Amino acid sequence: MEWLNYHHLYYFWITAREGSISRAGEHLRLAPSTISAQITKLEGVLEGKLFRRVGRNLEPTEMGRIVFRYADKIFSLGHEMLDTVRGRPVSGPLRLVVGTVAALPKLVVRKLLEPAIRLPQQVRMICHEGREEQLLAELSVHGLDIVLTDTPVKPGLSVKAYSHLLGECGISFFGTRRLADGLPDNFPLSLDGTPMLLPSPMSALRGSLDRWFDSLPIRPAVVGEFDDQALLKTFGQAGDGIFAAPTVIEEEVQRQHDVVVIGRTRAVREQFFAISIERVIKHPAVAAIQKAASSYFIA
Repeated sequence: MEWLNYHHLYYFWITAREGSISRAGEHLRLAPSTISAQITKLEGVLEGKLFRRVGRNLEPTEMGRIVFRYADKIFSLGHEMLDTVRGRPVSGPLRLVVGTVAALPKLVVRKLLEPAIRLPQQVRMICHEGREEQLLAELSVHGLDIVLTDTPVKPGLSVKAYSHLLGECGISFFGTRRLADGLPDNFPLSLDGTPMLLPSPMSALRGSLDRWFDSLPIRPAVVGEFDDQALLKTFGQAGDGIFAAPTVIEEEVQRQHDVVVIGRTRAVREQFFAISIERVIKHPAVAAIQKAASSYFIA
């Protein structure tokens, strides 16, 4: 049986939290060379690098992020064990570890996760953003409880996971008042030749929008493509172009980004999925998310 040296794991955990070996050394009152040597031994056991250097700081690799998730649980349980044997109260919050893909609008993520926050039991929510492949890998080793995405699990993946459709809605187009006032009153044809900010070509929404434009036909002037929806909306708020977002968050987008609705379509639909390793969701916070979602997506 293989045994893990938990001192090595603890030094890694503290270093990942502090962001550098020198700060970890100050926290642990150990020489940086000692910590570095222990982490190197842990990497040898795990047969992979746990950190990469970014400027003066250390950033966990993909393996490092997975190991950190487990270490976080292990040492949290250790504290709980000490509280139990010493007679201290141990009732803590319910942990919910969520992975989200960058293509999902942050306002949609907040709306989807809100039922978990509103549970009678206190919930400690931990959110991670990343590529879908990376998030599904972490889900498969129980590093995440759920992955929120806009596409179901693709067939043929080695990860065994289940897609739960939370809902779908149409799309609204937004722009600053100045941009909107300069458009003819014939949406969606008014989008032809108009400066447009679009999701990256790899996103599900981009494919749906391109097919819709081709069917009309409309040729918007694409001035920007973005992986991150928050960054896309920041450019839209600055008046650099028109952008699309799910109709379900129409009011929040207008209020937060000081833009107006230019038009809506149900011909383009965006779907939202919860990916889990369970066919039937059992985590109480995830179950609350699934149950409440159907009331949101009526647009």
